[in-house]
Amino acid sequence: MSRRFATSLCLLLLAGTLAASPPAVATPASGASSGTPTIVAVYPNPVAERDAGEFVTVRFPEETALGSCALADDEGRVALPERTVTGTVTLSTAPNRTRRLVPGRVLASAVPSLANAGEDLVLLCDGTVVDAASYRDAPEGEVSRDGAWRVLGRTAFAVSSVANADATVFALPDAPEAVRESLRGADDRLLVGGYTFTSERVAAILANASARGVDVRVLVEGGPVGGVAEREARVLDGLVEAGVEVTVLDGPYARYPFHHAKYAVVDDAVLVTSENWKPSGIGGRGTRGWGALVRNATLADSLAAVHRADSEWVDGVPWQTYKENATFQESEPANATYPRVFAPLDADVDDVSLVVSPDTSRDALLGFVRGANESLLVEQMGIGTDTVLLNATVAAAERGVRVRVLVSGAWYAREENAALVERLNERARRDGLDLRAKLAAPRGRYGTLHVKGAVADEERVLVGSVNWNENAVNRNRETELVLADPEVGAYYARLFLADWRGGVWTLPVLVAGVALAGALLAAWYLRREIAFERADAAVGWQP
Repeated sequence: MSRRFATSLCLLLLAGTLAASPPAVATPASGASSGTPTIVAVYPNPVAERDAGEFVTVRFPEETALGSCALADDEGRVALPERTVTGTVTLSTAPNRTRRLVPGRVLASAVPSLANAGEDLVLLCDGTVVDAASYRDAPEGEVSRDGAWRVLGRTAFAVSSVANADATVFALPDAPEAVRESLRGADDRLLVGGYTFTSERVAAILANASARGVDVRVLVEGGPVGGVAEREARVLDGLVEAGVEVTVLDGPYARYPFHHAKYAVVDDAVLVTSENWKPSGIGGRGTRGWGALVRNATLADSLAAVHRADSEWVDGVPWQTYKENATFQESEPANATYPRVFAPLDADVDDVSLVVSPDTSRDALLGFVRGANESLLVEQMGIGTDTVLLNATVAAAERGVRVRVLVSGAWYAREENAALVERLNERARRDGLDLRAKLAAPRGRYGTLHVKGAVADEERVLVGSVNWNENAVNRNRETELVLADPEVGAYYARLFLADWRGGVWTLPVLVAGVALAGALLAAWYLRREIAFERADAAVGWQP
């Protein structure tokens, strides 16, 4: 006997004791008949005082006199309002509140008091049990669907995939112009999603686009770690004054711990990077990052749908409203400069997939790692020891894949990442695995490593914002591209090699001059060649 059947049978007996005569027994298997009403969702623990706004969503495949139906639990039966309904209907104790949270028709209706600890609920029509639903330990702000909890309002986007897409891939800080030039080309729409936004250069591009009639919209996180910077407040104020729609994800109904995505929809192209919209990120003034611009209308429409869904729900707050009660933090913009070794690469990419967290990242990234057959190069700011991706990476080495893991050596991540490196290298020594891990040493090539990428078999690449930890994969809003193409794979494998080896040395001009003079004077008897390791070294390597 299924749990669903058992629940409804027991509740049928309970509900029957409340009536003069018990209702007739029918097999309460959900969807047993195409015309059978079914309980779609239950929302027992609203984000509100005294749980105001509890609701039950029911699907009525055929036109139904709602007054002939009732909802019951072990405490009683609640009659539904006298209405004729069809389709999906949400029955709410606070309909005005609920209409802001769910699509479709919402009716004012009493429902059984939905206990946060758990409930067994049945739906009766014409005295017959037609469906049942059970839940236990309701988290605040989450809805129960098919026995599983889901944050109210979260999306369920599928992976969007295309073949033979024109693309430009690039590295930061080497090629910040790749970002700016892609944005300058907008004619119709320019939709930006980000974690933080402090780049005045990019803001000027967006303001100019808005002035010439482009639909420009910006979406940012309302509670970044460390708070919103005063510089960001000034930049966003300027964008609003220029006619740009700026939305902040914030408030008690926030669907994601962080809106951590970094992307733009530019007409019929998508730009996805690992870097924040600030000088040290996409501005080329600090972090090592990866990015890709893919010119494809299907992907652009898919990412535009994500932007729209994230901007237009109840947790999307207009910037001017958000700033009324916000405080801002002091910050200093990055102004360092770095050598430009890696030029962007234009390529006709065999296959490209758009993946978003929390909708599809877990399965897509696991599939990426598990699909590696010969080599797996992982370059990450850090890797959470709580993530299934770390276990999958070790498992790749166990099946004979050559695995290299490079993580940030920045001061704020050094202790944790050093422990991870030691753990992985010890595992490799113990089990004889072709697995090596190390901390990144920028050596003047960039400031800190901020990549969230990987290369499998030098022909598949991950580019995007997804850190390898459980929060990023399963809870944050993130964006990631999976590019399958040998030319693109070779490009990022060379970049990984440069970062693995430590890049190139950069010296002050005076020191470099003295060193060069000494080398020239000694050359006639030393007869030695002084070679500097180049960042564009050949891919054939065995670190």
